[in-house]
Amino acid sequence: MSTHPSELPVTGGVIARTVETPEDQGRDGIRLVLMAVAALSSYFGLWRAFVSFDIIAIAATLVGGFPVFAETFRSLRHRAINMEVSMTVAIVASLLVGQFTAAVVVTFFVLLSEFIESYAVDKGRATIVKLEESIPRRALVRRHNDEVEADIETISPHEVVIVRDGERIPIDGILVKGSGFVNQSAITGEALAVEKTIGNRVFAGSINESGILEIETEKVGIETVFGQIIRLVEEAESRKAPIQKLSDKLATWLVEFTILFAVVTFVVTRNLISTISVIVVAGACGVAAGTPLAIVAVMGGLAKKGVIVKGGVYVQEMSKVDTVVIDKTGTLTLGDPVVTDIVGLNGHSERQVLTFAAAAEKMSNHPLARAITTKAKQFGINPESSTASDYQAGKGMVSRFGDESILVGNSLLMSEQHVPLSTDVDATLSAKESEGKTTVLVAHDGHICGIIGIADRIRNESRQAIQDLESMGLRTIMLTGDNKVAARTVGDQVGIREVHAELLPPEKVSIIDNLSSSGRKVAMVGDGINDAPALARANVGIGMGTGTDVAIEEADIVLMTNDLGKVPAIVRASKQAYGAIMQNFYGTLIVDGIGLTLAFQGLLNPLLAAGIHVASELVFILNSARLIR
Repeated sequence: MSTHPSELPVTGGVIARTVETPEDQGRDGIRLVLMAVAALSSYFGLWRAFVSFDIIAIAATLVGGFPVFAETFRSLRHRAINMEVSMTVAIVASLLVGQFTAAVVVTFFVLLSEFIESYAVDKGRATIVKLEESIPRRALVRRHNDEVEADIETISPHEVVIVRDGERIPIDGILVKGSGFVNQSAITGEALAVEKTIGNRVFAGSINESGILEIETEKVGIETVFGQIIRLVEEAESRKAPIQKLSDKLATWLVEFTILFAVVTFVVTRNLISTISVIVVAGACGVAAGTPLAIVAVMGGLAKKGVIVKGGVYVQEMSKVDTVVIDKTGTLTLGDPVVTDIVGLNGHSERQVLTFAAAAEKMSNHPLARAITTKAKQFGINPESSTASDYQAGKGMVSRFGDESILVGNSLLMSEQHVPLSTDVDATLSAKESEGKTTVLVAHDGHICGIIGIADRIRNESRQAIQDLESMGLRTIMLTGDNKVAARTVGDQVGIREVHAELLPPEKVSIIDNLSSSGRKVAMVGDGINDAPALARANVGIGMGTGTDVAIEEADIVLMTNDLGKVPAIVRASKQAYGAIMQNFYGTLIVDGIGLTLAFQGLLNPLLAAGIHVASELVFILNSARLIR
């Protein structure tokens, strides 16, 4: 019943400060044991021959209840009424009317409930706290041909860090010497270690499981992918979901109503014992603590799987999602397409077509551009960069090489640039698209010189993920800028029946707007780069990518690996959290309603009322705590 987890400050980027230390928990445990001894002594009249058990009860209540009284004082200073205030009223009233045993037992139950709450909340946050504690503070760095230990903060970009077998990698960087298997589950959630060779990127927070690695530093501290994860989780802690705000209000309303009902009880019954029982029996601690506990438990569990949720609001929103809109390239597919066909037209050879296309796409990072440039390297083609390039989203690339122009894109780009398509071109396009391939037109100085066929591969987990989503009653939709035949082929392979193809980014946004206006709750899954507008417009944007900066910044939920199979897990966990919260809501109202009625009728004494209060709170907190993984 102390400060609610949703109210705890997150400052300085250290979540651990909001969690009780082992020393704090130890002191709480000792206080609880002493209060239990005092309560039993008072209740059964132990040591009566040596000292009045009333004195024991009074002393134990005043000393043991000090944390409750201190919190009451702080609350009243801020003109707030919480459970500590009502409990203090009940304890003081019990002392004033000579109910000393009731006072000490009520105090014991209050401390017991706080101990249970604190333990459960700390358990829920343990995963998140471990993230921060896992980064090494010092590293072995090669400087001036010597290997020296240095603080992480003093390491500069391009310095070489040496990581031995079994050590945790302290920085983001590129492997420049050595090879081995690296466990990066803290970032990606992958269970198996990943083999790293020279030129591969490694991340801070992952563990070197074999060999000695020499890594050229790229990023340090909060600039690393792991540092960004920590920052996002900390920021998420301070963002209350609407359901958390409602639970805080409900807790306040119940306390205020209980105090008012206690006044009415005393006026009507003139029974001070019944009045004290009214104050003691009612409580909203199960809701006040259980709500953020459920959300933090889900966020912590998902973080272990490589899923970063940027706030409790998105847990709540995901629990209501009924439509999942999914981008094709890089989401349902591997996003690493390969060139399968090169067709030269109008007297151009395959090599000429590939040379033109590679020259135009040389500086682009689009998946189709990478496929073209990779194929060019295999042919030994290394063209000069263009003097001017203009990427037109959803259409293609317009490039100039002095007086020459090269266009690489779809038929819409060619139409806008007034490049005619002959019957032969249309026939070739239809043939390649019927095979489920993406086609790229290449034009040089105003005429088509060739067509490149490109194919992508379906992710192994995509079909199962779609089946899982639809088994939960969710509608799945594919949006893509690819041609209709290629899109339909992928849709058939993964099991998506509703496919929208040949879309520009604004058209994707329009579809999401139409879904939202019709009352659908939409989650958009994309790579966080080309799909940024659609991700922003959906109720929840889910960015897929191995920690790319853009994906982390743009999305509401970030998948640290391109594993679509994690989306059903997010939906399932969010629904479980929301279900537990609503169970706690209704359970609290029912228990408090029954308890207040019994207390009003004189059927409860303060001891029994305190037992009901703590037992119900324990049930509701454990109901949320079961979500901790």
